[in-house]
Amino acid sequence: LGDAMTDVDALERLRAECLECTRCGLAKTRTKVVFADGNPQAPLVIVGEGPGEEEDRSGVPFVGRAGRLLDRVLVENALTRKWVYICNTVKCRAYNIEGARARNRPPSAEEAEACRPFLERQLKLIRPVVILCLGAPASNAVIHRDFRITQERGKWFTDNPFAPWVIASWHP
Repeated sequence: LGDAMTDVDALERLRAECLECTRCGLAKTRTKVVFADGNPQAPLVIVGEGPGEEEDRSGVPFVGRAGRLLDRVLVENALTRKWVYICNTVKCRAYNIEGARARNRPPSAEEAEACRPFLERQLKLIRPVVILCLGAPASNAVIHRDFRITQERGKWFTDNPFAPWVIASWHP
């Protein structure tokens, strides 16, 4: 299961670096950095876009409504978070204030680019066998720019620097 050579200490140093990050404006509004959840030795890494309100509050990816759906899908496939590693392309919540309420928004190109080195280092340290990208933003970051989720989801990509097998699906 996975590569037993994952450098857990290096991954922890990367996490600590992320916790202190001020590379973009999201650092000023975040509650918590959302680094990852699950097993760093897992052969499967699931990559999402970025944290929402519940993730920002807890510091754990995919714990909101989409996360509950993801957990159900994992169970339906005889998996739990112990058997996968979950992270996002952006580690801090992107949102706008509309009226008196904060509403999630996609991260800007600049915000995604500021976080990209963290994601790349994270994936290189984990060295998964398979990466599942959830949604177009994650697919753009991991598979290729201008990824078209409606046309390219479900297709295996085998020429990838992060894993031998990469695939995309809809975001839950």
